[in-house]
Amino acid sequence: MKLRISTLLVSGAAGVAMALSTFAVHAQTAITFQLNWVAGGANAGFAAAVAEGFYKEAGLDVKLVEGNGSGNTAQLVANNRSEIAYADAVAVSQLIAKGAPMKIVSTIYQSNPNAVLALKKTGIKSIKDLTGKKVGVPSGSSQTTMLPLFLKANGLKESDVSLINMPPTSMVPSLLQGQVDAILGSIDAYQIQLEAQGADLNIYKFADFGVPTVSTSIFASNAYLKDNPEVVKKFIAASLKGWSFALDNPDRAVKALKTTFPNVNEKLAASELAAITSLFCSGGAKSIGKAEDALWVKTQDLLSEVKLLPAGQDPKSYYTNDFLPPAASMRACKS
Repeated sequence: MKLRISTLLVSGAAGVAMALSTFAVHAQTAITFQLNWVAGGANAGFAAAVAEGFYKEAGLDVKLVEGNGSGNTAQLVANNRSEIAYADAVAVSQLIAKGAPMKIVSTIYQSNPNAVLALKKTGIKSIKDLTGKKVGVPSGSSQTTMLPLFLKANGLKESDVSLINMPPTSMVPSLLQGQVDAILGSIDAYQIQLEAQGADLNIYKFADFGVPTVSTSIFASNAYLKDNPEVVKKFIAASLKGWSFALDNPDRAVKALKTTFPNVNEKLAASELAAITSLFCSGGAKSIGKAEDALWVKTQDLLSEVKLLPAGQDPKSYYTNDFLPPAASMRACKS
């Protein structure tokens, strides 16, 4: 009789444990995280956080959704069609300045990936050497709008160079075929395409030559932040853990990306991740995931100069650090 009672007790305990385990799984908070673009190396940290269980450990069930450009992603949150997302800070800040109720809560790219790219064989060995040269620029892009800032920061004027507007798809072949001497592109796209075709390049990054501006960031609607502060804190902490993992284990992060998004080109994603690594601690960043106040001030000053942001806007209207992990637990940037 005692044996039977003991067995029943053990079975009961196991049943309770199983029920609690099942409840814990179902109790996870669901989050749909809207990305800025189709999945690639720029999203590897989030995929790593999914695959390595960092979100799950935080009690979150996160679904990553591909996007169609930072401008569109920013609009989704502004229009209450998405709650938390990832996009370029300029696109998000422009809508905030117009009254969109949302905030940037963590910055991944501390500087934009913009760069002027030139073939070494052209003899362009410095930014000053762009004088009198033909520079291909993508029609209608914010990159083109920002180019005067880059030139000014390096002692040149727009009139010193010949700007050739062209469709983005024409940029790389035009440079390779010698139709232009340099192009305005980005280190996570055109640079990769050019080097894949054997191009030997000189690269002049905006981030390194006077125009570091806050770039791709996690942001959310004000309503979501108000109603779910602890969820947002957990999400950011787990996301930054995922990015730290991706920086230390890029091969595994790309595999995680492939698992989450089967259509991903692993070789391209690996190149993209390698290209953006320098941006995580640029712009005077002290910790991965946090843009310093001074960089926000510089961003406001630079972008208002070319009317991408309104003059006189308080930079703190764009962002909040209230949801970041304690400084001691964030990955420090090496000095």
